[in-house]
Amino acid sequence: MNDLKTGHFPPAKQFGLILHVVLILLLAGLSVWAFFQLTNAQVGPLFVSYLLIGILAFAPIPFLGYRAYALFKADYYIDRDSLAILWGLRVEDIPLTDIEWVRPASDLTNPLSLPALRLPGAILGTRRHPDLGAVEFIASTARNLILIATSKHVFAISPRDAAALVRTFARATELGSLTPTEAKSVYPSFVITQAWESPVARFMWMTGLLLNLGLVGWVGFLIPSFAQVPFGFDAFGVPNVTVPSVQLILLPIISTLLFITGLLAGLYLYRWDRERPLAFIIWLSSTLSALLFLVAVLFLVTSPT
Repeated sequence: MNDLKTGHFPPAKQFGLILHVVLILLLAGLSVWAFFQLTNAQVGPLFVSYLLIGILAFAPIPFLGYRAYALFKADYYIDRDSLAILWGLRVEDIPLTDIEWVRPASDLTNPLSLPALRLPGAILGTRRHPDLGAVEFIASTARNLILIATSKHVFAISPRDAAALVRTFARATELGSLTPTEAKSVYPSFVITQAWESPVARFMWMTGLLLNLGLVGWVGFLIPSFAQVPFGFDAFGVPNVTVPSVQLILLPIISTLLFITGLLAGLYLYRWDRERPLAFIIWLSSTLSALLFLVAVLFLVTSPT
């Protein structure tokens, strides 16, 4: 997009960000509580229940974290050449010459149906409209929705000052384009696809995944076989604390969390050419970390108690 902008119209963010942060903190607290209870539970139904609660509470956190990040970075821009929609890793840069019309969604005879999976601050997804066809929502709220139509696509966005965006678009259209631009669409999945094309990245991802799956399976096999395992060592490497073997489950949990965190951090850095070496270093560290956890389990179960 051209650096000379004639309009800047961010969406409403405050309520959506607060809601996402509160949900993340609640789920993180529930997950930590469940994993803590797991260390004191005996192998059986209660152990499985705590494990499921911990995993299910943690699972949405990366998803909510990305949505909070996307909302924080969200913006809509208009200059004399294009209208840009920025939403996290999602980028849509539309030449003004490709836009057929811009109007409020309230002008529609048939109201828009909102995406099913939505939260305040994250009205995202595609729904079909009887008159417009597929409509892609990239909005933070259902209020003040503005529709942007091209020959191939219709977008629904939610600038805080919707009327000003429509006026600015009309003015930019009257002024005419300074430099012809090309339409640009970037989706978050593009980064994953691009990284997957690297044999080195694929090897590290799959190796880390297999090591963590092997760690989970091995620990699950070992827990019923041992009543106690050493979980602390003195300055000379001699075991001095023994705990119920069920606490071994902490090692694959920590290893998996580190692997997921490293995977996401690497993908974030992989977007820029100059940062890609750091992405590979992080992925390598995550893989080596899983290997070290395997060695740690081996050391624990083979140490004399």
